[in-house]
Amino acid sequence: MASSHNRLSIGEYLIQRLQDYDVRDVFGIPGDYVLAFYSLLEQSPIRVIGCTREDCAGYAADAYARVHGMGAVCVTYCVGGFSVSNSIAGAYAEKSPVVLLTGSPGLKERINDPLLHHKVRDFRTQYNVFQKLCVAASELTDPHTAFDEIDRVLETCWRFKRPVYIDIPRDLVHVVPDQPHRTRRETSETDSRVLAEAADEACELLAAAKRPVIIAGVELHRFGLQDRLLELAEPAQIPIAATILGKSVIRESHPLYIGLYEGAMGREDVTRYVEASDCVLLLGTFMTDLNLGVFSASLEVGKCIYSTSEELRIHHHHYHGVGLSDFLAELIARAPRPAVRPIPAGLPPKRETFNLNTDAKITTARLVAMLNDRDGDDMVVIADVGDSLFAATELVVEQRTEFLSPAYYTSMGFAVPAALGVHVAEPNKRAVVIVGDGAFQMTCNELSTLVRHRFAPIVIVLDNAGYGTERVLHPGEWEYNEIHSWAYSRLTEVYGGGKGYEVHTEGELFAAMEQAWEDTSGLSLIHVHIARDDCSPTLARMAERLSKRVESK
Repeated sequence: MASSHNRLSIGEYLIQRLQDYDVRDVFGIPGDYVLAFYSLLEQSPIRVIGCTREDCAGYAADAYARVHGMGAVCVTYCVGGFSVSNSIAGAYAEKSPVVLLTGSPGLKERINDPLLHHKVRDFRTQYNVFQKLCVAASELTDPHTAFDEIDRVLETCWRFKRPVYIDIPRDLVHVVPDQPHRTRRETSETDSRVLAEAADEACELLAAAKRPVIIAGVELHRFGLQDRLLELAEPAQIPIAATILGKSVIRESHPLYIGLYEGAMGREDVTRYVEASDCVLLLGTFMTDLNLGVFSASLEVGKCIYSTSEELRIHHHHYHGVGLSDFLAELIARAPRPAVRPIPAGLPPKRETFNLNTDAKITTARLVAMLNDRDGDDMVVIADVGDSLFAATELVVEQRTEFLSPAYYTSMGFAVPAALGVHVAEPNKRAVVIVGDGAFQMTCNELSTLVRHRFAPIVIVLDNAGYGTERVLHPGEWEYNEIHSWAYSRLTEVYGGGKGYEVHTEGELFAAMEQAWEDTSGLSLIHVHIARDDCSPTLARMAERLSKRVESK
């Protein structure tokens, strides 16, 4: 694709190029070094979503990218940039294409190396940090190369689905380069000979397989390959498991879906089924500890076909320069037909009718079972880390990309600002947030932004007065796992919008959920009291495996 952009300033061109990638909204917090660019943003078709903290803006942009395709966050120099660094690190770790835009001191201000406010060590410190956290970075210090650099960095973000960094010195925002520029989007090319050889080997293995299985990973989400997955699996009748990061890659009531594969922390029947396979096709799957049950997975390399956007390995053979999309397309074209492998009864776990026990105390597992009774096409479940995530793995998600969580990087505080990103990207969807009290206290002020924009998420705060996951992983009366309890349900009064509920029993939770589901006028905040020692079956399984490592450190 090529187009001409004449007589645009550097700032205007950047805004135009963001729109070319369908970025309709930018999250962030302004500051003096980026005010000139912020003014251009506000005058453009792009909507600016002001947040309460930079890290929250980063989480919101991350969630926006996961459901929309690409996100953007704009902050000021150093104090803003370093505050958003954790969010950007998480986006890198989990392959979420977020564009970090930042202003910096003007080039003329830097003469003689003055001690300007926000500066740390030297003027390139922030750039040097984000070079490590992003797949591409650029300082737009030269008008002659600025447009090319914008093209390069944004295309890298789109191609690799990882965050990128663009810094505009404030005295260059309105500079108009004096030479014409034609925009070009690069296309990556797969070596057809390497692809053919790889497909030959893969199809040979699949054709001979008696017990094949596919493990679907997060990259199928990021690259929009969910339909292609089914084009391969359905004609061949290959069963599909997903990793935690890949959860909701297909509807979880699909007849080929067998559940989450999580090594020893997962359901025993799913683990046994996957690990008994004689050919495992891993598509877009990261080999992380949480994805694979704290490295408790038992997958023999000699039985695996491992394909991601960055690597293709079949048995012990490595094929270079073959992209995931191209490899998947070639397999579909060749239509391998392994033996049809039966799926035992009980795989995947079915959604069961919830029978209310009105006076019973609420447990995390029962809360998830109640949610399973309510899953709808317009709902996106966002689970924060800890038992919010582990319990939510038991949800049966009916539509793809209806489940978001920082399931590998596991940064506490993701869920509430992520709800903002989802509502901005998909106004017709409704975010249901499951978050522990510790994670909630970190970023809950982003509820203010949700109220300001009249969004209507349902936020469920699990209150056990502490870091429940750590209590399970490292038993004992440790003061560092305790946190101060709040009157969470009354925060809607502080934020000036929404309705709060405080519940102790299943009956009270059911009534609150009924009202919250019907009330789309604004935020619903449900404060759920659970026992200090309550945990999901998934967390209990993981704790049994991981606690030995915690103790040994």
